[in-house]
Amino acid sequence: MLKVIGVRFKEAGKIYYFDPGEWRIERNDAVIVETVRGIEYGNVVLGIRHVREDEVVLPLKKVLRVATEEDVKTVEDNRRAAREALGICEEKIRAHGLEMKLVDAEYTFDRNKIIFYFTADGRVDFRELVRDLASVFRTRIELRQIGVRDEAKMLGGIGPCGRILCCSSFLGDFEPVSIKMAKDQNLSLNPAKISGLCGRLMCCLKFENDVYEESKRLLPDVGERVLTTRGEGRVVLLNLLERKLQVELNGSRTLVECTLEEIQTDSSRDHSRQASGTFQ
Repeated sequence: MLKVIGVRFKEAGKIYYFDPGEWRIERNDAVIVETVRGIEYGNVVLGIRHVREDEVVLPLKKVLRVATEEDVKTVEDNRRAAREALGICEEKIRAHGLEMKLVDAEYTFDRNKIIFYFTADGRVDFRELVRDLASVFRTRIELRQIGVRDEAKMLGGIGPCGRILCCSSFLGDFEPVSIKMAKDQNLSLNPAKISGLCGRLMCCLKFENDVYEESKRLLPDVGERVLTTRGEGRVVLLNLLERKLQVELNGSRTLVECTLEEIQTDSSRDHSRQASGTFQ
């Protein structure tokens, strides 16, 4: 087992494991660590714990130190400098006539590199732009093309549900979302109804899907015959979230709403007869 802490470098970013060494580190502390991008400042979201070796990427890098007030000041200075760099880069993009939309910019903690994030419809030849920016900032330049989902995560916003976007508030990673998930949740397949601000299928279709799948597994199918406290009938509608169903009673068009505990399906009745040793 390895002793680790979990660190995030962005509010809703991916969690990375680091070796805390001899430092006494608790959740919500800020730390300085070494990453593939260089020296970085991050926030501890998972306190010291022990995990199996197959759960981490080895070799595990150690925490350099717990962040000081001076480190916090450096981070704020870097953010102000990145905002200024964003405006300069936009001017350079216009000057070079490139078909790209600049989204964000950030300095690494040690100012060893500045990263510009952009979106574009296709490939962009930005070699001249990089040389131009390097002559202005006198540091390493990286231009990183991102997708529309990443853009929404960086910029944030309010989703169709009226809440802050999931991707910018708590989702660490994007997972594949399919139209089948919308069908399973009995949602309208109108793209405007099931798409987020990014224009892609809403992320909540994925992380809410497990609840719907579990409910579908427990509830009978539409069309299945069940026995209720008010008589036998056929299932005509399912409420997967509340785990309720509407049943049309035999010999009438009366609809009754039942919970899972108030019904008995054909299969459950057969199982009950076999368990008691009676067969009909």
